[in-house]
Amino acid sequence: MATRTLPFDGCVNFRDLGGYPAADGRRVAWRRLFRADGLGSLSEADREAVSALGLATVIDLRTVDEAIHRGRFPIEQVPVRYLEFPLLDVLPTPEELPGWGEAAYIAGRYRQMVDDGRGALCGAIEALAAPGALPAVFHCSAGKDRTGVLSALVLAFLGVPDEVIVADYTLSAAAMGGLFERLKTDYPDAVAEVERYAPAVLHVVPETMEAFLGALRDEHGTYEGLADALGVREAVEGLRARLLVDE
Repeated sequence: MATRTLPFDGCVNFRDLGGYPAADGRRVAWRRLFRADGLGSLSEADREAVSALGLATVIDLRTVDEAIHRGRFPIEQVPVRYLEFPLLDVLPTPEELPGWGEAAYIAGRYRQMVDDGRGALCGAIEALAAPGALPAVFHCSAGKDRTGVLSALVLAFLGVPDEVIVADYTLSAAAMGGLFERLKTDYPDAVAEVERYAPAVLHVVPETMEAFLGALRDEHGTYEGLADALGVREAVEGLRARLLVDE
């Protein structure tokens, strides 16, 4: 069986979304779709490993400022189709940070992302469904919030059960401590500021994703209804055709 978490020097939360049970008794294919944290600091060994995956598409969900200051995927060394779909205009303010330690608050922010970031989410889903787009990876800075929202939608549209989507989301918890320490190393002159973001970085619990998925179901009834509301039903069919395989 393929390994779900892939080790890299320059990122801590790079994972394969393959192998999960999906619609019609099929499974999500391995090594076709990945989720990750920031990909702007990949080492030479990382770039070789990424090249070996045969990536065709990289989707960046970060803000423009994040991409500028933290670096973009190295398309000069690893040629791919690099697409930017910022899911937020700005990052949470310091005043909002305490709420990021509460599952209900975070779930509400995720739900808000679906509305406020609709164009970015739909653009990303359609890009992933396009012929020749796979293998692909989508990422943000931590690989758990914005990436978690897109992962949840994609997996839900593929027919992956809610409990499996929740379990995939919580896998990010193991990586967050390493990410937090890396941020303090990367920004030695701003450790105090980095530590203020600790609740937003470290908080990963299943209740957050359970509440988010529950809110989507309450509003749309089914994920097919959500796909219709977002206008991505055709893209979802494309994703299923390209990502689902028989047992």
